[in-house]
Amino acid sequence: MSTHFDQMANKKAFEINMTKPIYGTFAEIGAGQEVARRFFHVGGAAGTVAKTISAYDMTFSDAIYGKSTRFVSRQRLNEMLDHEYGLLIERLDQKVGSERTFFAFADTVAARSYKSNNESHGWMGIRFQSTPRTQPNDIILHVRMLDETNKEQQEALGIVGLNLIHGAFFKRKDLKAFIASLLDDLDHTRIEIDMIRFSGPDFAMVDNRIMCLELVTQGLAQAVLFRGDGEVIQAADLFYHKPLLVERGSFRPVTNVHRDMIECGIKMFLMEDELGDEEPEILHEITMRNLMSGGQLDLQDFLDRIDMLGALGRNVLISNYGRFYRLVEYLRRYSDRPIGLPIGIPSLHEIFEEKYYDDLEGGILEGLGRLFKKGVRLYVYPTKDEKGHIVEAASFKVDADLRALYVYLLENRFIVPMAGCNLEYLGIDSAKTMVKLQAGDAAWEDMVPPKVVEIIKSRKFFGWKG
Repeated sequence: MSTHFDQMANKKAFEINMTKPIYGTFAEIGAGQEVARRFFHVGGAAGTVAKTISAYDMTFSDAIYGKSTRFVSRQRLNEMLDHEYGLLIERLDQKVGSERTFFAFADTVAARSYKSNNESHGWMGIRFQSTPRTQPNDIILHVRMLDETNKEQQEALGIVGLNLIHGAFFKRKDLKAFIASLLDDLDHTRIEIDMIRFSGPDFAMVDNRIMCLELVTQGLAQAVLFRGDGEVIQAADLFYHKPLLVERGSFRPVTNVHRDMIECGIKMFLMEDELGDEEPEILHEITMRNLMSGGQLDLQDFLDRIDMLGALGRNVLISNYGRFYRLVEYLRRYSDRPIGLPIGIPSLHEIFEEKYYDDLEGGILEGLGRLFKKGVRLYVYPTKDEKGHIVEAASFKVDADLRALYVYLLENRFIVPMAGCNLEYLGIDSAKTMVKLQAGDAAWEDMVPPKVVEIIKSRKFFGWKG
């Protein structure tokens, strides 16, 4: 008997099968022909499916799509789309091209192995015409499959692939709705989509950075990573087996304090014996709560901050990880090397607030245990209190019942006072800098790096009017 879940998925597949112009190829590697199977299951697939193929053997795959160093990769996905779409046009355009909107769907995935507990992920995409004989569009995704069994992962993969094809033809004019529809009949406990890219004539005005941010705001992903040039990249590609130094902040705007904190943090991190001669990956992270302006998500403000950090050559992670230990757990998916977190005194206050861990059975002890596992250190930047006194990690005050715990972390260098900081910067505050910037007070220019001054002025960020 079909479940309600099956009926919902089947409805989409049947709608596509009954829409005569839609016609194309399915090429799937790594988890069976789960997407194509959906269309055959509901009937009427002869009107939709030109061909299905599964080139599991690497020799066959290379012979069809060309040699590749990585079979589960964006490169392989693009090779599959190029090949399969090209064959459709070559063999069918002259015959039925005037009445068909052709598509090629492809995925290449590493599903749960019977032999190992591997990272289950893959690439999926569709190249499609919106009307007959027009230039095609591309939509590509990177997915993480979170189910425990191979069978469940196959089922989830089939549904998200079906949702992608259906959305390409029926929801492409409302991309927020399109993104939301990708998890129809699924949820974030089964599939995570941490990258999406639209290209082609129908998407010429689409900013893919905004679309990737939508993945986080709608809960399809917990984090999205941007390279310094604004391109969305995979965390596994950047982080794999690398030491990581991550500065968290709102960066609104980037100030001299932010720059000094990361530069001092780099110097201290490089002195750690565990690094040897390794160069760490430097990262700036913004939590979703720091993208909010007046309770609303300000997308333009987000882009401004990405561009500012990019001007400094930094990669940027946007995440839903409000708590530091959750950020560390995310980073630990990809790297077992040391992790350094340069933080300010306000963040240290937050970390030692017991209410911060109310939802953990083990409370603050469990939270700190998760935070400081396997080579994680906090490098603490000093600040000035209301009376102008300098407060640093060694003089930081915690509640009496946590004092012994704090001393233990300090003496064992889980928490490290940052040295060599520019004390002249300690009075700089992002919020006060922003007030001066928006009020036209030129004093803000002394509070931020010269490159940031230049980009704010040239692009009139944050309401700057000159």
